Amino acid sequence: MNTNLILFFENLDVTWFNDDIYMLILRMSVNLFFLTIIIRYLYYPKTKRKDYLFTYYLIGMITFFLCFGLKKLDIDTGMGLGLFAIFGIIRYRTDAIEIKEMTYLFLVIGISVVNALGMNKVSVAEIAIINVATVLLTFVLERLWLMKHETRKTINYERIDLIVPEKYEEMKADLEKRTGLSINRVEVGKIDFLNDTALLRIYYFADEQEFSDYHVS
Repeated sequence: MNTNLILFFENLDVTWFNDDIYMLILRMSVNLFFLTIIIRYLYYPKTKRKDYLFTYYLIGMITFFLCFGLKKLDIDTGMGLGLFAIFGIIRYRTDAIEIKEMTYLFLVIGISVVNALGMNKVSVAEIAIINVATVLLTFVLERLWLMKHETRKTINYERIDLIVPEKYEEMKADLEKRTGLSINRVEVGKIDFLNDTALLRIYYFADEQEFSDYHVS
């Protein structure tokens, strides 16, 4: 029985091991290292969004494995269709995500694609420069230049008597009292005189608020 089993596996046209596995482990480690810097130490401390933390890690690693596998097949058409499908997932059919989260998603996918498709044609030093430059640019923009993150909310407001320019400060004070937010500015959108309501867009610095979307644990 054991002899027949060994012969069965020997007759299978399957490559059980080759030297490319070392390249896979190396590039996977590099990809995971830089993804961790971007996701865990640049994105997460600012937003505290654990749902996106989960999403970015899995999408980054799945993108890496998919691109690495497609590159091994060396099929140009398949590679193009695969990349098209990968970037097509950005258009989620669920809730819309904010532009910052969309940017980080694109960043995670881009880094994973670069790390996976480098293979032997791109040196490890070049891959390292690409990753380090991306991380440094993200760090500078997130921590040095853009210290305050201004976010916004859309509110259905019923006191349309306050939406006139002359009562702007009174309207702003009323909104701050109701929302508990320190509001920077208010924009008046669609006005419904039939129901005596108006759509307002309020802007505030999320990092300065005790209660905001960016402090959800």
